[in-house]
Amino acid sequence: MAATAPTAPRGAAAPRERARGALLGLAVGDALGAPAENLKPSEIRARWGRITGYVAERPAGTDDTEYAIFSGLLLARHGAALTPAHVEAAWHEWIADRDEGPFRGAGFSERGTLENLRRGLAAPISAQHRHAWSDGLAMRAAPYGVFAAGRPAEAARLVAVDGSVSHDGEGIYGGQAVAAGVAAAMAGAPVVAVVAAALAVVPDDSWTARSLRRAVTAAHRGERAVRSAVVVGGYPWTDLAPEAVALAFGAYAAADGDFADAVLGAVNMGRDADTTAAVAGALAGATRGAAAIPPDWAAAIGPARGSCLPAMAGHHVLDVADLLTPPAPDPAETHR
Repeated sequence: MAATAPTAPRGAAAPRERARGALLGLAVGDALGAPAENLKPSEIRARWGRITGYVAERPAGTDDTEYAIFSGLLLARHGAALTPAHVEAAWHEWIADRDEGPFRGAGFSERGTLENLRRGLAAPISAQHRHAWSDGLAMRAAPYGVFAAGRPAEAARLVAVDGSVSHDGEGIYGGQAVAAGVAAAMAGAPVVAVVAAALAVVPDDSWTARSLRRAVTAAHRGERAVRSAVVVGGYPWTDLAPEAVALAFGAYAAADGDFADAVLGAVNMGRDADTTAAVAGALAGATRGAAAIPPDWAAAIGPARGSCLPAMAGHHVLDVADLLTPPAPDPAETHR
């Protein structure tokens, strides 16, 4: 698919400008954060000092971007009528029944889901594996917020349908928080209202809600405080949904929605940096629009390579954003 470059809007960002900001922001954050994935801040500083731009020779999105494209195309196909059966069929059509790319289906939650689907299990049983709490749903949740702009509860409902095939419990809550936050940002909500929308769709006593509250409370004290507030020290895996989603919202809140500051804050905190930066990028991109993304960062994002999901090769996040949002009304038609 060919994609056109984002253009700066006049005045408040238009819905399609915000949609493009959300999904392009996700891909940019993913590409910026990929080299720092699973690293500690001290390790990042030792290698690069502070990351302020791309450090990879050929920056590109990872599984986060390709799974977000997957969910966006799925949503464009079915809209608000999406069912678990639709999601399960798409997993078979686009992933499970095909040869996999070099990444072999991506993270632990995706591996567990694919193994269950290939054994003939269906949702929600297909989501019953050891990593149902991962951030694999959160990383692909932004398209639901784009589609349900201004309707956080609907975004949360739809992403839970998607997640029913692959996630459970806190894994679902993480996806719902991201989808609802993006939906609120798409309608022009300020940062504090974006955070409130995310918290409103998850159980108040959930690990996700507790981590998110701690992160945004610490945000004014900077990255180290946000990281200390939510990181599970000593745990070997960095893809815990409550942790990753909280780090992303903490970076977004610390930056007051500024795109570059939000994404770089997430990247330099390490941990599951491609996902946390992707989520922070989606939130900030929806808040400020595609024109807020530095042009050189945006220019590096091309069509998906299909290195994780071969079926997604050739699709561009900007085209997916356009599929999920109505075009701006023609002034000539409006005044007839």
